[in-house]
Amino acid sequence: MRDISVNTATNVIYTGVAGTGKTYQLLQIAQQYTDQLPVIDHQQLLAQLLQPLSWREVVCLVMLDLRAEQQDLAKVPEIVAHELFIAKAAQNARAKNLNNTAWSVLQMYSPVDSKTVSCDNRASQAYFDKDESGAWYLLADSLPLLTDLAQQLTELKQMQDEQQPKQGQSFSAQSSQRFSMVSFHQAYGYEEFVEGIRPVLSAGTQNQQSSQMHYDIQDGAFLKLCQRAANDPERRYAMLIDEINRANVSRVFGELLSLIEPDKRSGQEQAMQVNLAYSGRAFAVPNNLDIYATMNTQDHSLAPLDMAMRRRFRFIDCPPRPELLATIQVPDSLENELSNPPKLSTNAANNAPNEQAVTVIDLAKVLTGLNQRIIQILGPEAQLGHAFLWSVTTLSQLQTALIEQIIPQLAQATGGQLALLQYLFNDEQQPLYAQFIQDSQAHFNSQTNIQAGYTDPMFNTQQALLGQSMAANSYQVNAQLVARTGTFAKANVYQRLY
Repeated sequence: MRDISVNTATNVIYTGVAGTGKTYQLLQIAQQYTDQLPVIDHQQLLAQLLQPLSWREVVCLVMLDLRAEQQDLAKVPEIVAHELFIAKAAQNARAKNLNNTAWSVLQMYSPVDSKTVSCDNRASQAYFDKDESGAWYLLADSLPLLTDLAQQLTELKQMQDEQQPKQGQSFSAQSSQRFSMVSFHQAYGYEEFVEGIRPVLSAGTQNQQSSQMHYDIQDGAFLKLCQRAANDPERRYAMLIDEINRANVSRVFGELLSLIEPDKRSGQEQAMQVNLAYSGRAFAVPNNLDIYATMNTQDHSLAPLDMAMRRRFRFIDCPPRPELLATIQVPDSLENELSNPPKLSTNAANNAPNEQAVTVIDLAKVLTGLNQRIIQILGPEAQLGHAFLWSVTTLSQLQTALIEQIIPQLAQATGGQLALLQYLFNDEQQPLYAQFIQDSQAHFNSQTNIQAGYTDPMFNTQQALLGQSMAANSYQVNAQLVARTGTFAKANVYQRLY
């Protein structure tokens, strides 16, 4: 970690694949730019997670968190009472009509063919549906789209575990934060970051009861922080940018792109200043402002940084760290992986302790094995970060992580190619029933072998048509893994991933 007492501006981008703790690194840096208190409490972590998220993303986070607790269904009052929903409402200074907000989001993002939801204004992508009892659930098809949110939720829990404040410590409202944190996205621009023309609602006068709207030039997040830093030259400030390559960086920074170089800062020999685009006022970036950012190297749909931007930053790689992961001990004599850890029993014959036999699943070896095979066929930028397995402590949680996060992630990375997926999960030499990823056509044939003597032409035609449709989507996740039964209820099958 950098010593912030050094009087030289720092521009750093932390790069790496998803789930390697890059955002967590920013939050650690934020502590260095926070006076008086050494830890960030739970509410601050929630606020930093939720600030850039829409209501739809917040509801998705709530449903993902409930799923992690083995609760797939939730009614609107439960969603509204969830701490993530409450924290977002508080952040937006909302106290009324929260049920209506949740209803509106759930209905808007429901499928057109839903049998339980009526809505005239639906979004193009569906995420939720409702059962006959009025309980909502996440659509299975939406889970691959929520990988980033699931990782953020996992990292939040990781940070909560590591940042538990000691007794008597808290994140006081009077503490001074010398940083600003933003999350770039495709629509983020110069107007939000530097300055732009924004609508302003002014209060009505005594003779005019209604509020009036007009437009003013308003400072963006970076400009506000620069002004604070310029007015407080004895202390350092930090701009923290999450997912810097999700926006058009040249457009966001505009004419400030040259000013952020350390030797172009105010007070330096080659100091520069420019006139801002909207206000026209002269501006220079202060020397006591540092810039830290994260960059996802995995998502090729994101905008690459141009060479001008790269020259102005140092890049620090954040690789997966499997050594941080736990091991799972599963009693061999128990089918329920949620049972208590094995206890010592005493042998009455010789009074010697006998430890119950257990099978150990080393999550570090699971992640290392998967990543070694991923690198071989997809390259290092497709690796899985340790956050995918960070909070896993039981066999049930490992199964959930595989089904809901790891397999969808790798299915997307491989384009759903059966051979590649089976190689990644070491399924190639395994019998059909023991494969994590199955050939859907082979599974279909094995299920219909009992009909071998059935010669009804109509049946044969239907079977052929179904086989053709399944061949178009040739892989499926083993149903026993999804149900956590059969071979996949045993611990040793997961050692095959080493």
